[in-house]
Amino acid sequence: MSVHLHWFLPTGGDGRTLVDRHAYTDGGVKRSRIAPVSGVRAPDIDYLTQIAKAAEQLGFEAVLTPTGTWCEDAWLTTVALAQHTERLKFLVAFRPGVISPVLAAQMAATYQRITRGRLLLNVVTGGDSTEQRRFGDHLDHDRRYARTDEFLSVVRGVWSGQPFDFDGEHYQVEGGLTALPPDPLPEIFFGGSSAAAGPVAARHTDVYLTWGEPPEQVKQKIDWIRALAEKEGRTVRFGIRLHTISRDSSAEAWATANRLLDDLSPETVAAAQEALGRSESVGQQRMLALHGGSRDDLEISPNLWAGVGLVRGGAGTALVGSHSDVADRIEEYHALGVEHFVLSGYPHLEEAYWFGEGVIPNLAARGLLPRIPASPLIRPAVGGAPLLVAGGR
Repeated sequence: MSVHLHWFLPTGGDGRTLVDRHAYTDGGVKRSRIAPVSGVRAPDIDYLTQIAKAAEQLGFEAVLTPTGTWCEDAWLTTVALAQHTERLKFLVAFRPGVISPVLAAQMAATYQRITRGRLLLNVVTGGDSTEQRRFGDHLDHDRRYARTDEFLSVVRGVWSGQPFDFDGEHYQVEGGLTALPPDPLPEIFFGGSSAAAGPVAARHTDVYLTWGEPPEQVKQKIDWIRALAEKEGRTVRFGIRLHTISRDSSAEAWATANRLLDDLSPETVAAAQEALGRSESVGQQRMLALHGGSRDDLEISPNLWAGVGLVRGGAGTALVGSHSDVADRIEEYHALGVEHFVLSGYPHLEEAYWFGEGVIPNLAARGLLPRIPASPLIRPAVGGAPLLVAGGR
């Protein structure tokens, strides 16, 4: 079982701190400013192309794009980036409650043809009612998951290429059809820690994603979803969403983490914790419980740092350490059954290189990757011998 490595596209903006990186708002903490922030890299196509090309060159398989009010639309952004890359896949996050499932199935089919099979789907049911209402969705938490269950049933039904009927509580479809189904079918990624989410994952998910909890908690989730999937006669694979701070030495990595922490004022942390505490997402509450809003004891498991979650919603933990340390932790999660690692770091361009040049060769040497990606510093010379181009950091 090889490791699949994915990176993240910061379509809400990027920067060198954990907050104020969004180009159009203050990162969603106060949600009161609609103005550019000093030092922020706007998520324009030129900057996102740099990240996408770097990810492809370094050996990442795909890039994840977020979905929501504070970022660019994932479908439109990634199909544009597909024109600037060759092999990179796009893990497109979208909300099933705000789009017709038949239209989504058709969009996925078109996307596969345009990109020659480079689409992966990340289904985001949504854990924040305030955010959902912005998109016209007024269902409560559990009913949103029930609707996602029906949504994915319809999507898979119309991908059969035959007229498909469905009569559910949330969707009624007569003769739903994708005349030219996607080839290959996009893999469906899905996350959710609540009792309502588990059965949906078991019935429909190809890859179940969890945020970066300590290994023992991740194992409990894997066991839970695996048991539910077995009852459905299915096999589900597993992935994890983490940030990374990987450096040539452990001391250098932890110094970077501490710098990120020093940038956070008590007021910023308090405001973020208040906003995140209102989330209905069970996964979000589990993230908050890892640190309790405190700056103390943020290394909650070896090399697993919860500092990101003090101000960031969603994935709130980072693997911090030397390249070998980070590879050790990935190998530990992999031994539990995690195949897909969806990673990110601040800023995303630089951190992609730190991970790609430091950790990826380490993982390949351990046999966890099918091959070591070709270095951009090596070019074939006349006669077949490699030409080493001088360079350094």
